[in-house]
Amino acid sequence: MALKIAVQMDPMASLDIAGDSTFALMLEAQARGHALWHYEVGAMWLEGAALFARAHPVEVRDVAGDFYTFGAAVTLNLAEVDVILMRQDPPFDMGYITATHLLEHVVERVLVVNNPVAVRNAPEKLLVTHFPELMPPTMIARDREAIRGFRARHGDIIVKPLFGNGGIGVFRVKPDDENLGSLLDMFFAASREPLMIQRYEPAVRRGDKRIILIDGEPLGALNRIPAEGDSRSNMHAGGQPAPTTLTDREREICAKIGPYLKEQGLLFTGIDVIGDYLTEINVTSPTGIRQVRAFDNIDLAADIWDKIESKLC
Repeated sequence: MALKIAVQMDPMASLDIAGDSTFALMLEAQARGHALWHYEVGAMWLEGAALFARAHPVEVRDVAGDFYTFGAAVTLNLAEVDVILMRQDPPFDMGYITATHLLEHVVERVLVVNNPVAVRNAPEKLLVTHFPELMPPTMIARDREAIRGFRARHGDIIVKPLFGNGGIGVFRVKPDDENLGSLLDMFFAASREPLMIQRYEPAVRRGDKRIILIDGEPLGALNRIPAEGDSRSNMHAGGQPAPTTLTDREREICAKIGPYLKEQGLLFTGIDVIGDYLTEINVTSPTGIRQVRAFDNIDLAADIWDKIESKLC
């Protein structure tokens, strides 16, 4: 079954293909004989009730520095493709939200991965708060006194933007750190959004585990070890990937959240676990599938396409 697949993503030239999950999905789709088109969010428009994108047919190959070839741009009616992969990176801002509204116009005819309504309702740092029993102590707040009270109770805390990504803007504030006030000034001058405040978990020194769930089932994982002198484990921030296996506690976490993710149409998700605690549920453009294949020879891209194809049969 040859499918028409439109990939909504960042510029192709910006990819680091060695670790890019979207690129892995494109390689696997192409290997199965599916046709690929690439477009960026800014090249999508709604005219009446019809959704279009200025898209390039694209061929991909796993060759650093020469990994794609574009065909001539075409006007693609997005209601006439079989699958849309919504894979642009955050920030989860009004541009991102608008893209989910536009994609709603085709969800009755096209399989959008992940479901745009669920993505809009489930930014990763907010969706996780619906499972408080699985999380470390956490606060979503803009009120300074509430934040100071949380710090007084927990001492060592993490402060991070609510809609950020890649470890950008994530700070550890130790009990004797005098910079919390200035840090809040900086955040609140730049944005009207609240912050996420969490108790610092020392277990992060052993790694922040990324677990990949496909249609609610955990099928692969990797550990991410923070660089020396940095509390962030994100690979974009210098965290180093390492092989891992799932603990009983991690399987318990997956069993509790998996049915919800499946019900919401969140087919490809990545959760973050530090020690015994779930810290984020990533639904926008989760990463890690190339690293899992390198460590464990588990081809999650193939698993994802198996699941997508089964839903279209």
